[in-house]
Amino acid sequence: MKKKHIAMLISSLNKGGSERVLVNLAEYFYGRGYEVTVVTQYRTENEYEISGGIRRVFSEITEEEKGKGRISNFLKRFFKLRGIWKREKPDLILSFIGKNNMMAIMTSRFLGIPTIVSVRGEPAEEYYSRLLRAAAAVLFPLADGVVLPVEKSAEFFPKPVRRKVICLKNPLNPAFVRKRYEGEREKKIVAVGRVDANKNHEMIIRAFAEVADRYPDYRLEIYGEGELRTSLQVLVKELGLEGRIILPGSISDVAEHIYRASIFVLSSYSEGMPNTLIEAMALGIPSVSTDCPCGGPAELITNGENGFLIEPGNQGELQDILQKLMDDDHLAMKVGKNAAKLQEELNPETINKLWEEYFSRFIPVRNEVI
Repeated sequence: MKKKHIAMLISSLNKGGSERVLVNLAEYFYGRGYEVTVVTQYRTENEYEISGGIRRVFSEITEEEKGKGRISNFLKRFFKLRGIWKREKPDLILSFIGKNNMMAIMTSRFLGIPTIVSVRGEPAEEYYSRLLRAAAAVLFPLADGVVLPVEKSAEFFPKPVRRKVICLKNPLNPAFVRKRYEGEREKKIVAVGRVDANKNHEMIIRAFAEVADRYPDYRLEIYGEGELRTSLQVLVKELGLEGRIILPGSISDVAEHIYRASIFVLSSYSEGMPNTLIEAMALGIPSVSTDCPCGGPAELITNGENGFLIEPGNQGELQDILQKLMDDDHLAMKVGKNAAKLQEELNPETINKLWEEYFSRFIPVRNEVI
């Protein structure tokens, strides 16, 4: 009997939270003996690597395939993706993020392939216009399942969609499964994520600048690439903190770089279930996060016990918490130790198994792995 075959659809494998979750799932299912095909529109320079046995297929139309006009090109993209499903014949399709979810539902109709869509971020951000929200309301009930990482996110959707919803957490990246560092921590504050307007790293920089003189041994390191990185470097220069605030860009070994950090900060205006916060807490780093609207950080943090929640955009609150943690080693240690308990709760083997059990509802029994 042939192996179970899962196809996963996403725009690219560019280094980001949703892409990391998809890659982790792909590696898990491949390791479990499944055939795994990752379908992306295109390839970017800064991508996650996947095992050689996982097939990579591209769905974007080439320059030679393009027609005249948006409607013509939409139809070409539609039929190319539908052709991929017909050719690959997966037992299940898992789609990630925004318009990909709608395309997965439409292109797989009447092919007899169960289709699961996953909204990874704040739904109001992924479906930001009336047209997209109306399309989601019509199309999502046609999916076999809708996966959300945060229970509160279901409130965004109408009842016919909510009936299809299941909440499955993000599995912890295996690179972050390690014992909490118990030695003297490096006096550095860290942040990790795409350097864009939503992540609001400017707030961290300005908050650190306000307290930098009082804590001369501390520095701030912001890991990630994005369109605002250059402008933030200019801001750092204007503040006279070039030696103490560093934006090194994207790195491959995040866990090693932040493992001994004193404080982690997530400053986003909106998030789904933020992987970077999960990873920092799992390492036992005292963490501060904005209390994003859809409730992801609030599901992870009990304020003051295993981390701290602040109002999005509230620089004053951030400054106060940073000073509290830098002044009180006992508090920082207590919060960090409590945060590390998240590693057991979101252990990748445990969470990945939940995803597998959910998928098994839709994959025919006749295709058991040999």
